[in-house]
Amino acid sequence: MKGKVFMMQSKIIGLTGSIATGKSQVSNFLRERGYKVIDSDLLARDILEDEKVILRIKKAFGENIFKNNDLDRKALGKIVFDDKNKRDILNSITHPPIYQKILREIESSKEKIIFVDLPLLIENGPNSHGLKFDEIWLSYTRPEIQLLRLMERDNISKSYARTKINSQMPIDDKKAYADFIIDNNSSLENLQRQVEERLKILEES
Repeated sequence: MKGKVFMMQSKIIGLTGSIATGKSQVSNFLRERGYKVIDSDLLARDILEDEKVILRIKKAFGENIFKNNDLDRKALGKIVFDDKNKRDILNSITHPPIYQKILREIESSKEKIIFVDLPLLIENGPNSHGLKFDEIWLSYTRPEIQLLRLMERDNISKSYARTKINSQMPIDDKKAYADFIIDNNSSLENLQRQVEERLKILEES
């Protein structure tokens, strides 16, 4: 897979955002409309059960983040959110096999349009690991709303919510990389309306 540039017939749309900006709401709506959505977070969970990956994680982060041989994802998450170097180490272990799984799913699909839900799409680079997108969609929420939604969703303090948000590229900086920005500052109905309008353009192009 290394060095391979994927030649695709389907339109590949990258869906991204930042934590608590509503990307999952967009993904769920697309699935309800019958579109294929490849969820990189679900693939990551599978990867974290792979024996080779587990061994590399143990070597990098120690045995204490495992309980009864099961990875304590919350403990690992706390470690990497607080330390960029450790976050980069984890990403170097998990990202290559995740992208390989994404490419395999695309290769085996016959759908006209395929969405790839990828939180770190922009941070990793739009053409990372041979994956190329026809469009990039960004679910956008103003930073102050993002903070409040994250605190409420995860029931966490403002300081820890800021730490989580600051572990990613600022949402406003991501706007420059997007072909389509979904404004998720108001209602779910408004979000869905924007997506519907873009889907019509995409289907007709």
